[in-house]
Amino acid sequence: MFPKSFKKLIDHFASLPSIGPKHAERLVLYLFKQDKDKIADFAETLKNLKVNLSFCKKCFNISERDLCEICLDKKRDQKTVCVVEEPLDIIAIERTKKYAGLYHVLGGVIEPGKNGGSNLKFGELENRIKKENIGEVILAMNPTTEGDATALYIARLLKPLEIKITRLARGLSTGGDIEYADEITLGSAIINRK
Repeated sequence: MFPKSFKKLIDHFASLPSIGPKHAERLVLYLFKQDKDKIADFAETLKNLKVNLSFCKKCFNISERDLCEICLDKKRDQKTVCVVEEPLDIIAIERTKKYAGLYHVLGGVIEPGKNGGSNLKFGELENRIKKENIGEVILAMNPTTEGDATALYIARLLKPLEIKITRLARGLSTGGDIEYADEITLGSAIINRK
């Protein structure tokens, strides 16, 4: 039905999260209709994605340098760390303008029966708390079974360190993603953490 190169591009787009085959077709058709300069810029940016970006060596957020902009900002509260699942959660929390501390990205959650969390940044979090003398850890996992299991694991892991451990208030709906929460709800959850 489609030329091979067109179909291959549709398959690539369809493999992305939240993009189905029909949406992928529309995206490829849209790109096909653009002028060559715009496509060349898009392709160059995509090509350099892994060249220009990496993970922050301190918090594992996305960064263009060894440390991300948040970790480099000395005006932020250096004694509070908000633990999130993914970098997109940082973007959502930052939009609220209600949090001025640091972050730590786990890189996912514990999925019972699938992974034991061995690929997640728990050890790095524990070492960081000890090294940087952190006073409070805010657990900002998504309100899902996996998010709750991960938060419980972290709370138990950090209990011997005798620091304040809080969770976002439950203004967030169970099963939802922080990334999609509105700013008022998310801001309230940060302020009313327990």
